[in-house]
Amino acid sequence: MSFISSLRPGGRHGLSSRESRDAIGLAVAAVNRLAQSELLDRVGLRKQAEQAVYTTTRNGFRVATAAGRTFARAGGRTAGARPASVASRGVFDLTPTEDEEMLLEVVRELAAEVLRPAASAADDACAPPPEVLAAAEEVGVPVLGVPEQLGGIMEERSAMAGALVAEALAHGDMGLAVATLAPGAVATAIALWGTDAQQQTYLPAFTGGTTGSGVPVAALAVAEPRVLFDPFDLATTARRDGDGFVLDGVKSGVVRGADAELFVVSAVLDGTPALFLVESGADGLEVEADPSMGVRAAGLSRLHLGGVRVGADALLGDTVGVAHAECVRLSRLAWCALAVGTGQAVLDYVKPYVNEREAFGEPISHRQSVAFMVADMAIEVQAMRLLTWKAASRAARGQDFAREVGLARQLCAEKGMRIGLDGVQLLGGHGFVKEHPVERWYRDLRAVGVMEGAVMI
Repeated sequence: MSFISSLRPGGRHGLSSRESRDAIGLAVAAVNRLAQSELLDRVGLRKQAEQAVYTTTRNGFRVATAAGRTFARAGGRTAGARPASVASRGVFDLTPTEDEEMLLEVVRELAAEVLRPAASAADDACAPPPEVLAAAEEVGVPVLGVPEQLGGIMEERSAMAGALVAEALAHGDMGLAVATLAPGAVATAIALWGTDAQQQTYLPAFTGGTTGSGVPVAALAVAEPRVLFDPFDLATTARRDGDGFVLDGVKSGVVRGADAELFVVSAVLDGTPALFLVESGADGLEVEADPSMGVRAAGLSRLHLGGVRVGADALLGDTVGVAHAECVRLSRLAWCALAVGTGQAVLDYVKPYVNEREAFGEPISHRQSVAFMVADMAIEVQAMRLLTWKAASRAARGQDFAREVGLARQLCAEKGMRIGLDGVQLLGGHGFVKEHPVERWYRDLRAVGVMEGAVMI
């Protein structure tokens, strides 16, 4: 049975509640949805609609956020439940468990049958199709990092499962993978560092404890639009004000910011980076379109915080920087997994191409320069995978993984971009045109070395 036919009915296919906002924001959402409709081809309006999308994404938009749902406050600030760490097997073995293999089988089918066919149109529209988001929600992608006792699907810490899922999704398309993983980053952050009250307030919306609205659109906002940005040297600030905090700054690379109902924002508090939960609709919160070179299907945007006031219960984790540092590392680990999946997609695409493409009466793969280039790509993908898996396995066991994730990110950023470039080179003129997906994958792979936040496992 295919993935599509196995889905339960009643998925979330309509416009989100955040799209019931002011006229400008609604217009942006409308033209993106319209551009993905088959109706345009039947009535002969495809060209006009694509021009509207192009104009919108080129000029951008900037609108105030509006509340999409109400999160009912619960309890006091006491420690919440934490995911259990995976027990060590006593041997160096990165083989996925039986449960992880079962999960991967479903996610790989999702990537092949849903993400890959929708990728090109989503890249053009700078927005993920609703049916892709609904399908990811159906298989539990947003709650991978939430422990079973809080309504999730995993008994133990799922960093390894998260890395495997991110890799599998990116094999379909990195931009759509980021869009589907973004809400899960917020849910995972709350599961890892949230108080009991924060978990009771927000997690039921992700795990199905509340009904009627689907999984909230949520985003992790860490990156800032500054040259040589360092996530441990933030310009966004948080100052104490009475019984709460006031946030000021600008965040970039925010996934689906115009639709988001909940943000996890990093800011400097008393000289130390910290994390804050910010609900959409807060006074002083604005979102601006920020179309990028790659990962366009994720609908990246900028978040402007101008004197945004939040309560004392908005602080997520600690004030000494431990939660923030782990958030950055888990985010970098997610981007490494995305790079592995996309790099594997490039390799899988070019191998049959060079074997079938002929020049001077023989396949171009018979040329040593071509064969060596493909071999190098295979070696680099496997090296990226092993470093990423090792870092993920240490994170899953609750061990320090700072060194491992640093090595993985350095390799994935450098070699991932090289794999994308070599893929374009091997296709020759075909590598430069949108008829083949390699040019999109190349653009996406360039994001690995510059993106911070957005996704987390």
